[in-house]
Amino acid sequence: MAQEISQDRKTTGHYLVSEAAGYRSREQVMIASGAGIQKAGAVLGKITASGKYLPYDPAGADGTENAAAILFEGCDATSADVRRTVTARDSEIHVDVLEWADGVDDGEKNTALTALAALGIIGR
Repeated sequence: MAQEISQDRKTTGHYLVSEAAGYRSREQVMIASGAGIQKAGAVLGKITASGKYLPYDPAGADGTENAAAILFEGCDATSADVRRTVTARDSEIHVDVLEWADGVDDGEKNTALTALAALGIIGR
């Protein structure tokens, strides 16, 4: 049974069940300007051309259509790029508390979770 996490407890790393020892599961990345306010637990895609991250967008054609990481800590990238930590590999996550961009449906979420699993980010 999944652990219940209330909305008011959605803070830095709240979505993690476990991760690799040390900081092997995490990376510092650049969240691209224009991403807006993103909460911890947001599923991200990686822009192929720049290597920067934006919210996962199944309709994208720039790399963001592939889930690539989960935002470890929230940020405001409305008007400038922001460096943040993400979960990039070797971890277990609470699927029910992930943050998704508006309009991402259940089938698209399953596709994203499959892509994350290929990176070693396993949904529970």
